[in-house]
Amino acid sequence: MRALMLIALHVLVQIALIVRVLLRPHRDPASRVAWVAVILSLPVLGIITYLLFGETSIGRHRLERIRQVMAGLPDIATVPGYTALAARSEIPERHQPLFRVGQSISGFEPVGGNHAELMADSDAAIAAMVADIDAATRHIHLLFYIWLPDGNGTKMAEAIKRAAARGVACRVLVDDLGSRSLIRSKLWSEMADSGARLGQALRVGNPLKRILEGRIDIRNHRKILVVDNTITFCGSQNCADPEFLPKRKFAPWVDVMLRVTGPVVRQNQYVFAADWMTTTGEDIRGLLSEPLDQPSPGFSAQVITSGPTARHSAAPEMFEAVMYSARRELFVTTPYYVPLDAIQSALCAAANRGVDTTIIFPARNDDFAVGATSRSYYADLLEAGVKIHEYGAGLLHSKSMTVDGEVTLVGSANMDRRSFELNYENNILICDRAVTAQIRARQETYLADSRRISLEEVEAWPWTRRLWNNTLAVLGPLL
Repeated sequence: MRALMLIALHVLVQIALIVRVLLRPHRDPASRVAWVAVILSLPVLGIITYLLFGETSIGRHRLERIRQVMAGLPDIATVPGYTALAARSEIPERHQPLFRVGQSISGFEPVGGNHAELMADSDAAIAAMVADIDAATRHIHLLFYIWLPDGNGTKMAEAIKRAAARGVACRVLVDDLGSRSLIRSKLWSEMADSGARLGQALRVGNPLKRILEGRIDIRNHRKILVVDNTITFCGSQNCADPEFLPKRKFAPWVDVMLRVTGPVVRQNQYVFAADWMTTTGEDIRGLLSEPLDQPSPGFSAQVITSGPTARHSAAPEMFEAVMYSARRELFVTTPYYVPLDAIQSALCAAANRGVDTTIIFPARNDDFAVGATSRSYYADLLEAGVKIHEYGAGLLHSKSMTVDGEVTLVGSANMDRRSFELNYENNILICDRAVTAQIRARQETYLADSRRISLEEVEAWPWTRRLWNNTLAVLGPLL
């Protein structure tokens, strides 16, 4: 009798969860089918898995705190000089819809008068950041998903300590899970002792209690440095050596990072301020309202953020808009490709309408499931005419898109469901031939270290490999 009651209870819980899956808003049919299959096919474990990972919940208290902070931030349009700079933005008419999509996501208009320098490599990027930190006179705002206590991580920490010692306001925010090795190291306490203010985004705390408050795997994946309201860095690079010791067998990590000056810096400052105030409670709104200097002529740019508390499908919609805007050439690099159907369709559509479409993936992915899932999409991409290359000189971690030699999108977001639904991400959209030429040239260097994948090669894969790839792809909505 007791066994029958337990079975009946289990079935009732399954039914309740399935109904919840079917009623949850903003969930694509593939995801619904996948979760229903998991709940039905894995007794007890399927229920536990859904309760832990089935819903994008950040927790009521955190959500309310985010809403309060965002509501209290000053309207960026009221910053002295900002409206005039937005009016100076010069974007060709055919690219204006892209920036309207970006504005609908983050609320930031494109602004003109910006300048950018592409960092030569990861070590050069860290060196440039350290130099700017050493030259800072007022404040330093630093946000990383992963900050390791290795060579480059130590250089950055030492620069923060020097700046704090000379009276510069240093605010350091790291993801509590991604940067756990730094938080546990002496560098973390040394930065605090020097006077730097430290924050741990999305703290895990007690895992059992944290599970009840929201998903543990919702993370802050952004990479931002803002110095004195005048300089910012944006791209794919974490604060670590390219050898990336936790996963050294895939090294070196190959990233793209831009050093940017101009009015768009203020937009990155807003992003940092929102994350900082949500995490620490310190009010730094005064920095956001400082008048903007009138810059020299420069390109138009816009910061685009996304995350589980942003509007639904923000990141994939931005990617799709960029892909559909291409007329002659579309070049993409991404380490993690677990796309929504719409992303896959947008890439295929670009090639099918005659756009020279190229995408580079890592030959060896540090996540075996994501690597196999990515390859399950190769055949359809190749049949549409997309050129696929696999980078073999390390793990290509750069997230970049260039369009027609005119538009560039770079940042922290991958083309996978984690970036689309779970991670807080930060990207910058640029309309400028010179910057796009720099990124396009960097993409060519990746191409030189890559091997082209042909349709014949994919079709010749043994059935066991195709079965493995496609089986993992079925789980794509859960990855």
